[in-house]
Amino acid sequence: MFKKNSKHRQLNIFGYTNIVSEKMAKELKASEEQKFYELIFCKIKEEDFACLYSDKGSRPNAPVNCLVSSLILQHKHKLTYEKLFDNIKFNLLTKTALGLQTLDEVPFSAASLFNFQNKLNSYFIETGINLLEIVFDQLTEKQLKELEIKTDIQRTDSFQAASNIRRYSRIQLLVEMLIRIYRVLGEEDKKQYEELFAPYVKKTSGQFIYRLETEKIPTELEKVGLVYKEINDKIKPKYENIDIFKTFERVYTEHFTRIEEKIIIKSTKELTSSCLQSPDDIDATYRKKNNKQFYGQAINIVESCNPENPVNLITDISIHKNNKDDSKELTDRIDEIKEKTPDLTELHFDGAYGSEDNDGKFEQHDITPIQTAIRGRQSGGVEITIKQTSKDQYIVNCPNQSLEAEFVKKRFKAEFNLSICSSCSFASKCKLAKTKSARVYYFAAEEYLKKQRQANIEKIPKKRRSLRTNVEATVSEFTRKMNNRKLKVRGYFKTTLFAFSVGIGINFGRINRYQRKQELVSATQTA
Repeated sequence: MFKKNSKHRQLNIFGYTNIVSEKMAKELKASEEQKFYELIFCKIKEEDFACLYSDKGSRPNAPVNCLVSSLILQHKHKLTYEKLFDNIKFNLLTKTALGLQTLDEVPFSAASLFNFQNKLNSYFIETGINLLEIVFDQLTEKQLKELEIKTDIQRTDSFQAASNIRRYSRIQLLVEMLIRIYRVLGEEDKKQYEELFAPYVKKTSGQFIYRLETEKIPTELEKVGLVYKEINDKIKPKYENIDIFKTFERVYTEHFTRIEEKIIIKSTKELTSSCLQSPDDIDATYRKKNNKQFYGQAINIVESCNPENPVNLITDISIHKNNKDDSKELTDRIDEIKEKTPDLTELHFDGAYGSEDNDGKFEQHDITPIQTAIRGRQSGGVEITIKQTSKDQYIVNCPNQSLEAEFVKKRFKAEFNLSICSSCSFASKCKLAKTKSARVYYFAAEEYLKKQRQANIEKIPKKRRSLRTNVEATVSEFTRKMNNRKLKVRGYFKTTLFAFSVGIGINFGRINRYQRKQELVSATQTA
């Protein structure tokens, strides 16, 4: 049964603030944790979590504001669960942040916190709603409004969030699956299929491949393929509702092709970056970036960056597969970003985000894209500009000629007079296609939007042209909570808990520092 936690609003005369010295009590009141209590803990809408609990009369839930705040504090301070509970029990600052008033007060057990996270995950799977994301959005909306922060100019970037999984070779992954399948079999089935599993379950998957010679791997893959076929045909029907068999089915189809009764091993070229990387994290994908290999998720962040703001806050966080292109993620996310911050008119990003789809989205939402680097076709040393005169009419310019483009099939065509081109001082640099009478420039309508994006950075004041680079400091704030950009957790949902908890913590830290500075300035002026 759901019950709101209002106990923290009732002062306890036996509370520790009445026991400690007056100096210590003042220090607690002036602490960052007291600010956390006021700005985060007290602003959490507990009723949004009522859907996780029974509506029948039963034992009331552990206080939601304590559970959510504890998750935020855990990720903010990079704590283990053990250290988190030690702080809740014995650290007065942590107790202050969680609205606890007595020394022996512990708001929930370890089991309650784990069950709460499981409930959040189950609710997300059932509805697609992430309740911690709602907390982030609600807190941010209030903070932006109360501090009068302008969100007309924003910037975005992404970073890799590697999963806490072991890296498997192909043969090791296939063997590891066999070991885990054997573990869940009933005793009768273990005896019946003992001979089938025997070569793989007597050692770990690591030990299995340790002495396996490279030239024998293809033969071993063929043997494993036959074992997978046997499991699929004879064992899986009995255990198909068990999770590991659902994972097995995925691995079977990813690595093998079945033609009648013959099993064919797929070549490594046929395996995609979305193939299962580990049975411990079925959401993890593979990506190679800057010569580094990543297995897990990617996190995209958007934050305000108007130079007039006293402080800038993260306005949007999204988590996606790390093999998804940044431009595609922005395409899928821009509608929601605009809905949350309707006054957004200028968005700064790097070359990874530029795309034709996004150009269309920006035009639809009246957002000026500011890109610091351009991907795609360049004009080859000679500047070609495009000006739109009406919906389907464009004027194309080079340094010496200006002409109207002609629509040909699925694209536009501009033919520059070759006689003028021959005497042009840029002729040696021009790389446009050459015919008998002209140099030809082909472009789609989206090319116009791309060139507009390329030119936008020159149209804004110089002080705004480098705004995007500061988002890298925000990325650093996130990655410092990780170990070499590797999370302590596994799976998509737990990655979202990390991302939104850290995002809330980062925004709180910025607001707290800003308000402390204002208080100091005010105290100095008064003195």
